[in-house]
Amino acid sequence: MADCQNLFRSYLAKISIDSEKEKKMKTSRDKLRDRIRDWFKKNQPDYKPCFYVQGSTKMKSVIKTKDDICDLDDGVYFFQTPTHEPETLQDWVRQAVDGYTSKPAQHRKKCIRTIFAGDYEIDHPVYYKDVDTDEYQIAIKGEDWRDDDPKGMISWFIKKKKQDTRIVNAVMYLKAWCDFKRHKMPSGLTMTILASNTLDKIVLNDRDDITLRDILSEIKKTLDSEFKCIVPVKPGDDLFEDYDQTREDNFKTALKEFLDDANKALREENQFKASKLWQKHLGDRFPDGADKKQESALKTTIVTGAARSNPWCND
Repeated sequence: MADCQNLFRSYLAKISIDSEKEKKMKTSRDKLRDRIRDWFKKNQPDYKPCFYVQGSTKMKSVIKTKDDICDLDDGVYFFQTPTHEPETLQDWVRQAVDGYTSKPAQHRKKCIRTIFAGDYEIDHPVYYKDVDTDEYQIAIKGEDWRDDDPKGMISWFIKKKKQDTRIVNAVMYLKAWCDFKRHKMPSGLTMTILASNTLDKIVLNDRDDITLRDILSEIKKTLDSEFKCIVPVKPGDDLFEDYDQTREDNFKTALKEFLDDANKALREENQFKASKLWQKHLGDRFPDGADKKQESALKTTIVTGAARSNPWCND
């Protein structure tokens, strides 16, 4: 059976951020932080912003989209209870960063976005820490403050990585799949949670193609039973809650088609033919395989997958 491990690692390199882009993003992040600090010092000195890089950047699972765009989430935190509306604090951050790039800063529902055209985006969600409950609240445009725990989410994922570090690559492949398909596919956070939840049910393989197939299979089983994706920390909401039936059906169809082709690719003896099956779902950044037959010693695992039979099976 065709072993596509080398192709997956080549693909992983293409969807990962290169060192030059990463360096530019860090420089932009620091300069935007300076602008925000200076703006509040001059205009709202009672509010002292602090910062925390979060999301996929902190989880080490950020990807470059097929448009060669990536993002960085840099949370803006205030450690006092605000006396202004959440949208007002968001707008103050918008005023602070606006003008740094040629495109106007965007005031989105949960963040202020600075666009570095054709390169990357930096998002600034706004939070305060409740002095009574010691918990975090996020500003929502047009709404009130809402419970949120971005640091808790990162801690949760770090624990999952300690179970098996291979989950990071799998998450990146799934995020790249959703980016390639688009059309209202699930968010990166959704795919991170769905994939990570499979670690208690399956054993990840040394081969990324087998691991990805097994994770897709377990996600499908889970969603066929109950179409939910619960955030494991506050606010504990269901990320599929606002999906209508059409969007749910579209995702389930895309998931089934990906799983079907993953199984076909793993049974295919010709690596080139197998690579074409993967490309249907991961795009042309996934490389062509060699046009020759391969045999694998992992035939049983490829066909059946690997279930987690006991909690010590990795030891």
